[in-house]
Amino acid sequence: MWKWRDLIYMLCLVLVLVPVFIETVLFNYLLDFFRNELYAGTLNGFIMAIVFTTALYVIVLKPKEQSWKAVGLQPFPLREWKLIAVWTIILIVVSIVLVIGMSFIGVGTENSKTESLQSQMTLLNFAIGFVSAAIISPIYEEIFYRGFLYRFFSSRYGVLSGMLISSLIFTVVHIPTFNTLPVNFVSGLIFSWVYQKTGSIIPSILIHGIFNGIAVILTAIA
Repeated sequence: MWKWRDLIYMLCLVLVLVPVFIETVLFNYLLDFFRNELYAGTLNGFIMAIVFTTALYVIVLKPKEQSWKAVGLQPFPLREWKLIAVWTIILIVVSIVLVIGMSFIGVGTENSKTESLQSQMTLLNFAIGFVSAAIISPIYEEIFYRGFLYRFFSSRYGVLSGMLISSLIFTVVHIPTFNTLPVNFVSGLIFSWVYQKTGSIIPSILIHGIFNGIAVILTAIA
């Protein structure tokens, strides 16, 4: 359905252009403007969401006259709500185990994102952080990493390879928050599997959003 050229273009955007021009140059500019890391990071993430989805539409979908359904944006059977609940719980439990395991080797849970939110904890800042993590990020990340990347690789090499490759790329793009990488990889596997089972990217978006939302709440409480 999609060609290697499409993949190369999108990976160049995600692995080169976005880190250099958006996550570095633009973020530093926004940081100078707002003098607030949380505000700069949130707006930066919103711009990334626009860039990701626009590029995916212009480069991949539009030339082939495809709709967003091609990347999994379609309804799913109501009976799959049980699947969503089960895998959300599994993801939470596995993440807790990974965090505890990392603590034994001296890896903490703090990073620049959690520190930024905790150091500026107000109701407004909590709302901004929650919307960014639980709504904006899950939507565009699932559309790209599962809807496009997972489907690209699984259609060529099978479900397991698609899960592993797309999850690995999903993990790499979260560098330099190294203490979240194991959780990122496991969550990528779960999101891919849920997409495979339901045929829709919406359940993965919901699980992703719930998980991130809980993480923001726990960060605020801490």
